[in-house]
Amino acid sequence: MERLSSEVLGSIIGDIYDCVLNPEGWAGVMTRITTAMDAAYTTIALASTADNHGRFAAQSPWNPVQMRVLQDYDFDAIPGLKTAVIGDVDTPVATLSLMSEAELGQTAFFQNWAEPQGLREACITKFVHTSDRIGLMGCTTWADRGIISAEDQHFLALLSPHLRRASLIGDLLDQARVTASLYRQALDNLAVPVVLAGANGAILHANGAAERMLSAQGPILSRNGLLQAQNPAVARALLEAIASAANADASLGARGIGLPVSAPGRPPAVAYVLPLTEGTARAAFRPACAAVFISTTTSASPLPEAVLTTLFDLTPAEARVLLRIGSGLSASKSALSLGIGENTLKTHLNRIFAKTGTRRQADLVKLVSDIGTPLAAH
Repeated sequence: MERLSSEVLGSIIGDIYDCVLNPEGWAGVMTRITTAMDAAYTTIALASTADNHGRFAAQSPWNPVQMRVLQDYDFDAIPGLKTAVIGDVDTPVATLSLMSEAELGQTAFFQNWAEPQGLREACITKFVHTSDRIGLMGCTTWADRGIISAEDQHFLALLSPHLRRASLIGDLLDQARVTASLYRQALDNLAVPVVLAGANGAILHANGAAERMLSAQGPILSRNGLLQAQNPAVARALLEAIASAANADASLGARGIGLPVSAPGRPPAVAYVLPLTEGTARAAFRPACAAVFISTTTSASPLPEAVLTTLFDLTPAEARVLLRIGSGLSASKSALSLGIGENTLKTHLNRIFAKTGTRRQADLVKLVSDIGTPLAAH
């Protein structure tokens, strides 16, 4: 089996989703990623943006003393870290794609820490960025390994949205951890609303919190027994995510992560879709194909750009353009605020029209308005 084959990718993704129910599995996932990447070690962390307080962290086995020393380096001292943090989600940043080997060798971090440990470079991927959370995965390679390739980075980019989904859903369950022997009982006792759905979105089971939402006709709805959202575009994206979850873990990608299911003018509510695959710990919930978790925590709302990339498969650059145009800015003012030329903006706009099924800028203003929170707050 090839190191970065689709079979390896799919298997690791399955293990990632099992960590929602069993967080002790994260260390094993990091070990598997390390092996696939032919790396020295891999780390993952989800932290609060307010105080850098860790919500969870895991790593593959490595030198524990040096890992503690690594924590002493500040944000700007680690090559590539700042670029990854301020960059786009799901976009791996390899150290040697930012600077030459000679330039890296001149940094104090490399001379004092990486080189003495026989290490070469790192690749950092931001997999979560919400108003109160940031998640980073880092892979660090040995000195005798080749530079991190485009294929390596593509592999990590494909893993990133699955890490995001699993970590955010797992975060919802921190106060009421589901255990192997009490899956369904624990589900019904969760304060977080959870709906178990079939491949077509049919509601097979809703816990008490979800039942109350359905009875109140919002923010989630039941129409002819199918799970629905208030906004048609969101409702379509939700059903597509559930259908993808039913097919295979790997095909789900960024669909169904942080979908805004609240109606305009109503308190924010966000949906996360977790695939329930046969032959895994999650299979305890079968015959349901997906578990839909609803978060009503205001701070859990995804960033506006993330909502648009999820709903319409936009690139981050296209999402930024849509937010400007959708807020009512003219094309010239939007281009100026984004620091791009008007021709570039027109190119983005044409792609946005095609992906959203719209034709005019006025249609985009209505589209953003109809989605409501969290876009309305932008």
